[in-house]
Amino acid sequence: MADWWIFKGEGAPHNGIAALPEPMRSRAFDGAPLVPAQWAEDRSARAHLGIVDVHESLLLSETDLDLINAAIYWRRPLLVTGKPGSGKSSLAYAIARELSLGTVLQWGITSRSTLREGLYSYDALARLEETNLRRLEERGPAASNIGDYIRLGPLGSALLPHDRPRVLLIDEIDKSDIDLPNDLLHAFEDGEFEIEELVRLRDAGSLVPVGVTGGTQPVDVVAGRVRCSAFPIVVLTDNGEREFPAAFLRRCVRLRLEEPGAERLARIVAAHLGADVADASRDLIEAFLHKRSEGTVATDQLLGAVYLASAAALGTGDREELADLILAPLDPVR
Repeated sequence: MADWWIFKGEGAPHNGIAALPEPMRSRAFDGAPLVPAQWAEDRSARAHLGIVDVHESLLLSETDLDLINAAIYWRRPLLVTGKPGSGKSSLAYAIARELSLGTVLQWGITSRSTLREGLYSYDALARLEETNLRRLEERGPAASNIGDYIRLGPLGSALLPHDRPRVLLIDEIDKSDIDLPNDLLHAFEDGEFEIEELVRLRDAGSLVPVGVTGGTQPVDVVAGRVRCSAFPIVVLTDNGEREFPAAFLRRCVRLRLEEPGAERLARIVAAHLGADVADASRDLIEAFLHKRSEGTVATDQLLGAVYLASAAALGTGDREELADLILAPLDPVR
């Protein structure tokens, strides 16, 4: 284990993030005022990982840990590539849990996702309806704060001026529109963004409370501008199905996770369902590996098959039939 690692991949929560050195000048940000945060363990991490010792499932190599920590030190996004079931998404939860950084902010990407969606949303229609309702009820113009209709998205919430970095998972970036990776560069480079609807109101009032993702209390935005203090730990997952612009790649630390072998799969099953179940499921693990050699299958399928076989106490013949049904390849039928 390298002495300089902040994230060690061991699973046990610790306060190692406090030892993170100051960033290079080009990656230092001065957002203020600092936003108070609750750093309780992310319950979704326990549900997602299903384990106490994260390393039992991820089994990261020293090279993997070097790259993960390089991204944390450099304040750069970590682009994690791998097949379904290789642990890409789990890595974000593992980092948040071990470094005691609270709830993971998750942004699932589709072909329709835009930068604006990740930063914030403004419900202009709801505000208009409220205004019209007040007029009909002769209560005068709307007195509610415009911030009541603005909510920061996962990326916007991650860029708030926290004193410790939030963990942001941008899941399946390869599904995005061709322009989104380049659009993200500006937010990643600048560490800030503006809320257009609030910028217009600078003269009327510079401090507006808005809603945030992953929090119950509104956060004050000053002069319509959000700027981070501690750059978030950004994990982008990629299934390796497209190429990204060179400008985007050179601003990321790239990590490729290999598909888990038989022993790692057994550990994953044990982590989620227990060691006894894992020991009794070697046949299903072998069936999974055979199916994977023919096409794409996900670890979730294996977990589902093992759970059903165990819960229903299936015999050998039924287990084989179940494996054929549940472990069907995800590739399109040609």
